[in-house]
Amino acid sequence: MRIKNRMSGNEALGQAIRQINPDVMPAFPITPSTEIPQFVSNMIANGEVTTHFIPVESEHSAMSAALGSEAAGCRTMTATSSCGLALMWEELYVAASSRLPIAMCVVNRGLTGPLNINAEHSDSMGARDSGWIQIYAENNQEVYDNMLQAHRICEHESVRLPIMICQDGFITSHAVQNIVLEDDADVKAFVGEYKPEHYLLKANETMALGPYANSPYCMEAKRAQAEGMIQAKKVILDVAKDFEKMTGRKYGFFEEYKLADADYAVVAIGSAAGTMKDAIDKLREKGVKAGLLKVRVFRPFPGEEMAKALENCKAVAVMDRCESYSTQGGPLGAELMSAMYRNKNKAEAINIVYGLSGRDVTVSDVEGVFERLADIAKNGVKDKQYTYLGLRG
Repeated sequence: MRIKNRMSGNEALGQAIRQINPDVMPAFPITPSTEIPQFVSNMIANGEVTTHFIPVESEHSAMSAALGSEAAGCRTMTATSSCGLALMWEELYVAASSRLPIAMCVVNRGLTGPLNINAEHSDSMGARDSGWIQIYAENNQEVYDNMLQAHRICEHESVRLPIMICQDGFITSHAVQNIVLEDDADVKAFVGEYKPEHYLLKANETMALGPYANSPYCMEAKRAQAEGMIQAKKVILDVAKDFEKMTGRKYGFFEEYKLADADYAVVAIGSAAGTMKDAIDKLREKGVKAGLLKVRVFRPFPGEEMAKALENCKAVAVMDRCESYSTQGGPLGAELMSAMYRNKNKAEAINIVYGLSGRDVTVSDVEGVFERLADIAKNGVKDKQYTYLGLRG
């Protein structure tokens, strides 16, 4: 039976993990993801799950242990944030290139420096080219729902890649919201049992993991890995359809909010989308055709699909909660504006960096962005295409 409850994003992940009951979870605490392994440890102590928890001395060790357990044939999960993800860097690439479908809860927090523990996307965005699937959430319900879908996606025989389930630190990880939990039996049936085809402890099968590959062979392995990411696009949509049948909640690569007839649109990832929706509602009451494209899936990047969704807009602001230090803006801006160009989307486009280190984004801030877009649609881009939002003078 479905249960209505109120809980934080981290608690929602804890409930999803309880229902999935992974075989192994190695983890090391770091704010703001510390609660996730804490919840799992308590569940193990209370006999609610049979997961084997591995306490380790660092995040590098956590991912190393995850590599070993997943390679041995165990469904494996971990959690981290910020500098913890950075300490895993070497192992992120090993996991992806070894085609190990590890699921990792990433609670997004800015990377140092200056030292800050609040929300931005520099941690996961820094790992965007490591070969991991990346799915983001606006609210606690989406955090829970994304976790339930994660294993079905990453363990699929045509994918077999690790996956990050991302949420904004404190804004969703610690804030309490209404949420609907699915029935335990329904979740168990939906997620299914993990049945890897090849693994180190499989009887009568000799195999190596992570062997040295020299020039005549390595490039083919990387191309095969890239094919897994390409195939992930179809799998993500197929899993979402099955999830909708179970829950009635619909998911895709992104959400279109009042976008169908929009003249002006913002594109964003994560919790700030809620504020943007409020601003759009106010502007619609004034007759302004404003809309939002909220990105859920960043890897694989659905560039063609997003460019098509924005094709009728006159002006678009791509919002990045991350700075690439490329002098061109953030990663979402760079990739989406490139996709818009390739797909001959004629909308004027700008890139705005916002909300770094947890900086608040208000409805009036977003209304100001739409005012700028209206001017750009009329007069073209007269100033910089790459700017900051809410920057103190």
